Amino acid sequence: MINLKASMRKTAGLGTLAVLFVSLLAGCSGSANPADSSNGTKASTAPAATESASTAEPATGGTFVYGRPASVTSFDLHNQITSNNAFAIDKVFESLVAFDSKGEITDQLAASHTISEDGLTYTFVLRDGLKFSNGTPVTAEDAVFSLQRHLKVGGPLAISAKVDTVKAQDEKTLVITLKEPYTPFISELSNFSNGILPNNFGGVTEEEFFKKPVGTGPFVIETWDPAGDVTFTKNTNYWKEGQPYIDKLVYKLIQDDSQAINQLKAGAVNAVEALSLQNAGEIKDGADTTVVTNGSWVTEQLFFNTLDKHFSDVHVRRALALALDRDGLTKALTFGYAQTATSLLPTTIPYNANDKIKALSFDPAAAKAELAKSAFPDGFSTKLLVASGNSTRAQEAQIIQAAGQAIGIKIEIESVELATFRERFFAYDFAAMLNSGQADSPEANSILAFQTDPEGFSKSYWTHYTNEKVTKLLYEGQKTADGEGRATIYTELLQTLADEVPYIPLYYPDILIGARSSVDGLVVLPNGSVRLEDVRLTK
Repeated sequence: MINLKASMRKTAGLGTLAVLFVSLLAGCSGSANPADSSNGTKASTAPAATESASTAEPATGGTFVYGRPASVTSFDLHNQITSNNAFAIDKVFESLVAFDSKGEITDQLAASHTISEDGLTYTFVLRDGLKFSNGTPVTAEDAVFSLQRHLKVGGPLAISAKVDTVKAQDEKTLVITLKEPYTPFISELSNFSNGILPNNFGGVTEEEFFKKPVGTGPFVIETWDPAGDVTFTKNTNYWKEGQPYIDKLVYKLIQDDSQAINQLKAGAVNAVEALSLQNAGEIKDGADTTVVTNGSWVTEQLFFNTLDKHFSDVHVRRALALALDRDGLTKALTFGYAQTATSLLPTTIPYNANDKIKALSFDPAAAKAELAKSAFPDGFSTKLLVASGNSTRAQEAQIIQAAGQAIGIKIEIESVELATFRERFFAYDFAAMLNSGQADSPEANSILAFQTDPEGFSKSYWTHYTNEKVTKLLYEGQKTADGEGRATIYTELLQTLADEVPYIPLYYPDILIGARSSVDGLVVLPNGSVRLEDVRLTK
């Protein structure tokens, strides 16, 4: 998913998405376990651990206002990828399986699931008494319709497995068979894009349905302005008894991060999404505010358009990578809320190989020597595309500009508003850009497929990077069962990326949510979304 975060879930600013998301989400091998969060901030925790100290019974009622940098433009889960939409869609629709704040796959609408030994048959049994928000029962036929529509639509987060059949064995049992093993499948099913909706849209047209969709999630749309705010009310038929605790949820559009901070401090909003790293200390130390954090599945990156005459030259890309002090950039801009990136995959994702990859490290002399090998040994002028409104990214651009200047690459920074930024990079109208990539599920393939497959939806995250060896390794990794063999494949793939640098991984930022101290039970997920059915507003 691009975090086209602010967002594309596999971000275009994905994220995420991703969920570019931009978004972009397993057996974590690094140190980014949410429970390890430091800096005096509040780590996102399971709901039970955040119950009010004053009462064993949760407070109920009230309206939770959440400041977000981009509006919700669509609820069509099969056609969306940016986090501004994904993190609203996941409040309305839910999948058979989900992931928790530690990135572990859990059953959601399914009470249980099994995978056959040959990896070809997936069987899901639905929970008892499941209902959609309009009160109609959820059956296996609804799941069949939902997944078949996703297969038909494809979309930016398409089901990549080669699905043979999707059938309802009975009212509560769904059986999916694959034509060949596809290891990431169970993880991909946890994506927001595999949420369950009523069979045949509940009897209305697609257009009518997605104006006011019906799902099983904790919230229901009350009012929606695609260029402004969204107000949700609680789903009174939600399957988690007694939840959500709040009566209403408002997504309030605040496009400037300084304005978001001011509104949080003033109490005009209860929390803000994507808290700027440079503002984290101020919010953490505020009398009435706090920071809720988690590790993430996000990698902040400098992307190169490999169709550009300069950045099609691998020596140019390598030269800029060698000229850039990523450790210094990370320390200067992230205030201890990030790790310097070595590979494309964050340390929270399995097979990240951060301890094995030899990335190009800061070496000014080697950078000049590398540029001398290129078709532009005397340097050149180029542009760096950046979305405005993000102060951290603006400073990243200035540091990269200085690094280029030091070896003879003159970089002009183009700062444009977010919508224009997205239009530009989707159209390959950039030479280089700053953005983040993000996994949508706890799976290495989630990021790798989005950023290395030149024939995929994102065309290697709009870089059009093409390497037959990398593509071959990507497909091998998808068919290889978890274990050492898969680890070997991904390590080789990631080392190739580190050598050819179609994008420079800069750092792995923590997910930071700024919140009022009166907010309890806020669960931050590593894809940047939050679980709000557990939230209570204390007095």
